[in-house]
Amino acid sequence: MKNIEEITIRPVTEADAEKLLSIYAPYVTDTFVTYEYTVPTVEEFRERIRNTLQAYPYFAAVENGRIIGYAYASAFHPRRAYLWSAEATVYLERGVRGRGVGRLLYERLEETLKQQNVQNVNACIAYPNPQSIAFHEKMGYRAVGKFTDCAYKLEQWLGMIWMEKMLGAHENPPKEFIPYPEILK
Repeated sequence: MKNIEEITIRPVTEADAEKLLSIYAPYVTDTFVTYEYTVPTVEEFRERIRNTLQAYPYFAAVENGRIIGYAYASAFHPRRAYLWSAEATVYLERGVRGRGVGRLLYERLEETLKQQNVQNVNACIAYPNPQSIAFHEKMGYRAVGKFTDCAYKLEQWLGMIWMEKMLGAHENPPKEFIPYPEILK
């Protein structure tokens, strides 16, 4: 097992699409971690990265020059009143879980979301998935909603758990949301 100190977190670029898709594809085909049925094309995945980076951060965990996981934030809901809430997503290459890589990615993601004045970060977790729920609890998230048998994949009905973490003090009025590209200036 490699040391966590050997892992760096860096911003994702569109050029990373093929590698990120290779990490994501097994989640689509072999698990119910994502409720997506069809693996997107590299170009579709590149477009997703491009769209995310217009407003939210997207990071890769790199070990010995190789991407081993990634995390990104997205809009919790498209309406303006939700600008101060984001949804966090993380995917790790097989064999990487339990090494602290997800923690490193989430810490960097949450640090950046705070700079953007995001107040709440949410995670939408397919269940049963006790490992993901335990990870999020360890990261300071708490369960706030549960949907029973709301999705069907891999010949079974599946539920959904929403977890949230408060990042800010919820000032009234809130500081303006800062899109990710503005943070980079």
